[in-house]
Amino acid sequence: MNMQTQPSGPATMVLEVEGMTCASCVAHVERALKAVPGVTGAAVNLATERAEVTGAALDRATLVKAVEGAGYEVPSRPVDLAIEGMTCASCVARVEKALKSVPGVTSAAVNLATERATVSGSADLDALTRAVADAGYEARAAAPAMATADETAAKKAAEEAQLKRDVLIAAALTVPVIVLEMGRHLFMWVHMAIVNSIGIQASWYIQFALATAVLFGPGLRFFRKGFPALARLAPDMNSLVAVGTAAAYAYSLVATFAAGLLPPGTINVYYEAAAVIVTLILLGRYLEARAKGRTSEAIKRLVGLQAKTARVIRGGAAVEVPVAEVRPGDVVEVRPGERVPVDGQVTEGTSWIDESMISGEPLPVEKTAGSPVTGGTVNQTGAFSFRATAVGEATMLAQIIRMVEAAQGGKLPIQALVDQVTMWFVPAVMALAALTFAVWLIFGPDPALTFGLVNAVAVLIIACPCAMGLATPTSIMVGTGRGAELGVLFRKGEALQSLQGVKVVALDKTGTLTEGKPKLTDLVLAEGFDRSSVLAAVAAVEAKSEHPIARAIVAAATEEGLTLPEVTAFDSVTGFGVKATAGGQRIEVGADRYMAKLGLDVAAFAETAARLGDEGKSPLYAAVDGRLAAILAVADPIKETTPQAIRALHALGLKVAMITGDNARTANAIARQLGIDEVVAEVLPDGKVDAVKRLKGAGTLAYVGDGINDAPALAEADVGLAVGTGTDIAIEAADVVLMTGRLTAVSDAIALSKATMRNIRQNLFWAFIYNAALIPVAAGALWPAFGLLLSPIFAAAAMALSSVFVLGNALRLRRFAPATAN
Repeated sequence: MNMQTQPSGPATMVLEVEGMTCASCVAHVERALKAVPGVTGAAVNLATERAEVTGAALDRATLVKAVEGAGYEVPSRPVDLAIEGMTCASCVARVEKALKSVPGVTSAAVNLATERATVSGSADLDALTRAVADAGYEARAAAPAMATADETAAKKAAEEAQLKRDVLIAAALTVPVIVLEMGRHLFMWVHMAIVNSIGIQASWYIQFALATAVLFGPGLRFFRKGFPALARLAPDMNSLVAVGTAAAYAYSLVATFAAGLLPPGTINVYYEAAAVIVTLILLGRYLEARAKGRTSEAIKRLVGLQAKTARVIRGGAAVEVPVAEVRPGDVVEVRPGERVPVDGQVTEGTSWIDESMISGEPLPVEKTAGSPVTGGTVNQTGAFSFRATAVGEATMLAQIIRMVEAAQGGKLPIQALVDQVTMWFVPAVMALAALTFAVWLIFGPDPALTFGLVNAVAVLIIACPCAMGLATPTSIMVGTGRGAELGVLFRKGEALQSLQGVKVVALDKTGTLTEGKPKLTDLVLAEGFDRSSVLAAVAAVEAKSEHPIARAIVAAATEEGLTLPEVTAFDSVTGFGVKATAGGQRIEVGADRYMAKLGLDVAAFAETAARLGDEGKSPLYAAVDGRLAAILAVADPIKETTPQAIRALHALGLKVAMITGDNARTANAIARQLGIDEVVAEVLPDGKVDAVKRLKGAGTLAYVGDGINDAPALAEADVGLAVGTGTDIAIEAADVVLMTGRLTAVSDAIALSKATMRNIRQNLFWAFIYNAALIPVAAGALWPAFGLLLSPIFAAAAMALSSVFVLGNALRLRRFAPATAN
């Protein structure tokens, strides 16, 4: 959403407009905008596809409607809001409802764990923040994680410290209340000591003073948020605590200062219940804050990889500047042991760089002039200079952080049911508490009023919408964060849920199963020939050719450090091969038919040729001075991790298919080597889409690819996984990005998805079962059969621990380690 406004006087608003193709379109859009009441001017630019509108009291939604009415589109840009004041799932539902009610909003997703809202549509920021404020919360535009990491961390640390301080103060004030009231009931000697010293009434006065300090000191937050929410008919967890503790406190006040208003036998105080409830729930909030901080550690670690400064060449000298001041085109120096500050390309020097934060690969990567370097990676031993190509939010690290943030803020389909339940959960609990009080008052034993009050308060306090609200987002946060550490980036949170149900994994061959570039894989010599001299001579001849096979042979010779002899009389024999004189020797290279033409018998290599054929390789032969010297083969070699990856996928019970444009013979040979279940060969890009559609008939399908020609298939699949070493187009079409070329990352991603969804189901089961089982107990369901009641104090402890349990269970995902198939 692009918008510029001024608080008073003429305002200017900029809209992006899509669908314009000519000057006539510009005129249509301008005319439509100028017809909107309040608009004094409209200038539309076809080149930039933007409209600049001026006028008084401009309303974005009205302007967007005018543009759409003229037959064009204003693309919606998601707006991220930081939301403050949310404490439970009911808060999430209220904020979402408020945002969705704003004209122009097409969707709104609020995440309790990240305390963020993502809003799509044409509504402006002011309207969104006003709507959130009207719902009783605070909202502001969320800045990128890279810019606000330190600020956010400091703020969270301050909040955690405040909670810790409040817990300690509340506990210090509550302990004497427990000793005075609970001790008197549990131990006769305590009771007699109080009676014989200060007396019961004086004991109540002391309890009143201490409980008042707890409720209106550390516990004031519950009243400040709970009662206003109740007044708006939108109660939340704070409302439950506020009403429950206020009821116990008010009853105790009457018993202390106006006992005559109560029926005989009901004069009791519950200061200890009110104080303990506040203390325990504050303790739960503190533990929750600590755990929530750990759920976002993956983002913190990623942000922490960013260098703070960079050594930039300015005016011929190296100057250390903040990394935010580095601009594209700047030449940056990096010394041994330093982090690379931004993305760029090496211009001078050589070194080895630890890129494990990007690829998950432990081995350093050599960098020489022309090599790309990535911001956040760690230089090892050498010093080098590089030219910055991407800075700030455009760097690879910033993009990774945005991907992780987007996935963490996403809502899974499973969350829809939770949202429907939590919207009505708190009002239902309050109604149940009122019903509990009424039933005990009418049908309960004496003192009925006391029983009714205690059980109603227990119902209010034990209900825990927090656990339901945190069950899904915390698992998503930890799961996607762990995925980032393993080199698996979920571009969409929904992919987490889709991936766990995958039955078929279809893989592109070139670049996914294989290295993606031809290499010399075999060189078998005839008796009497030396490998180095034969390879050097063949490479020298092939260097005159531009064929990919020729380049692979030359590359092999270069890698072995061979010196290529001088070549003369080069000639290409169409349909057969090539010939030339290299280092004074006559060299001929070609297929078996070329050797036959030269009168050379290749029978000596029959066994090797058969093996190469079974492996899907086409053999070449080399002759030196009229003698058969060697058989060689060039192929796109299978990646080292591919066999292990296929075994891992089979171990997960998945069917593995290969889709390739390569010839059927080569494809089937590779499939036999790897144990692939089904092969679809000789297909064009649109044929890959048809193949994906057909394979989807066997169940939910994940497609893994890396090239531009894979983009349509990635989009068609139920879940698309792009190999991060591939093209940007393939990555944009995918749901999951594998930052490493290591194919075992596919099974890692699927196993992580299964583990995360299992964790979410455990959390939801606990959250729902906890409430379904304990709310009736708190209401007194066990009284008729067993004579058991649940004290509000134990209700508060259970409620506090339920959220901590959910968070603790989600944090177990941090220890997720994929099982590696052998």
